[in-house]
Amino acid sequence: MENNKLETATFAGGCFWCTEAVFKRIKGVERVLPGYTGGEVKNPCYREVAMGLTNHAEAIQIKYNPALISYQQLLAVFFATHDPTTLNRQANDVGKHYRSAIFYHNDKQYEIAKRVIKELNATIYNHKIVTELTLAKPFYNAESEHVDYYDLNKEQPYCQAIINPKINLLLTRFKSVLK
Repeated sequence: MENNKLETATFAGGCFWCTEAVFKRIKGVERVLPGYTGGEVKNPCYREVAMGLTNHAEAIQIKYNPALISYQQLLAVFFATHDPTTLNRQANDVGKHYRSAIFYHNDKQYEIAKRVIKELNATIYNHKIVTELTLAKPFYNAESEHVDYYDLNKEQPYCQAIINPKINLLLTRFKSVLK
């Protein structure tokens, strides 16, 4: 697959270890990078982001083949594998850097995300979706110890308690989009 045929999606759904682990398992997803986006500081580090000094979110940037997986399908997985109705929090992870956000890269992504949020608010969620819908800003790759974190640390208690349920949901609810 030539890189020029790949599209980019950027999501923040709490801890990037979780979102990276989920989206790595989706067909058509060629690459998932954990990192930081949405803030004002250039080249932030994990400690700065975690301390709330940069306004960045922990996020993932996905390169995907739209012939194999649509942006709308990616959004379905995104919304199902985190709670988009809690502001600046996912499970025990609290702070603006754990916010739910979609960083759209073009008008088409914006329109699709806006429509999906409207549909989910009307049909699925009892509380209003608080996911930010924001134009993509520079994305800064996370430090190497955050890459493939789940796959390298499956026995770690956080992975078992927080990430395993997301993977199990993916395996049962999204079989048609798995690699």
